[in-house]
Amino acid sequence: MKKKGFLICIEGIDASGKTTQAKLLVKNLTTRGYEAVYTTEPSKGFYGQILREKILQGEKRVPAIFEALLFAIDRLDHVEKEIKPALMQGKIVISDRYVYSSIAYQGAAGLDLKWIEEINKWALKPDLAIYLDVPAEVVIKRIKRKRSVMETLQNQKKVREVYLRLVKEGKLILVNGNRPIEEVEREILRKVLNFLENR
Repeated sequence: MKKKGFLICIEGIDASGKTTQAKLLVKNLTTRGYEAVYTTEPSKGFYGQILREKILQGEKRVPAIFEALLFAIDRLDHVEKEIKPALMQGKIVISDRYVYSSIAYQGAAGLDLKWIEEINKWALKPDLAIYLDVPAEVVIKRIKRKRSVMETLQNQKKVREVYLRLVKEGKLILVNGNRPIEEVEREILRKVLNFLENR
């Protein structure tokens, strides 16, 4: 696929500020004349709804292999129906979570990271992947709503470890998310504009 736009994903453990920062980034890019769009995973599509309602909000966690396969199916649907069409129109797609979430969450549950990458190998490689780093103890205090099956302190610690490993491997760019929203916003925008201006 010869895409014209750019795919940027914002990653992090739960309640790390991903959604807030992804939406602020879209707004900031739009005010600077870029055509930017927000999207999220799980997607708003059929498979994404199943993940949200039946898996993430279930009484107990399903086997990690089921999660990984369902997320991979939803991602394929998301890429084909939302991401690719937007990129072909020259838009900058800001995805609130992407393939690295599967690697981190299902990897933390014990699945082989290479296998997770293999079942997602058709997913478009992001042009820029940002990881908001916030300690697990901090995010657990932030979660006021009913927690999903993945939002336990122990699980968030394991997930963060995998994310930090991906940072060390050069797959993600780390941004300290444990700061005021405005500071995080400025740093993300600076990194994204620097990336776009050098293209």
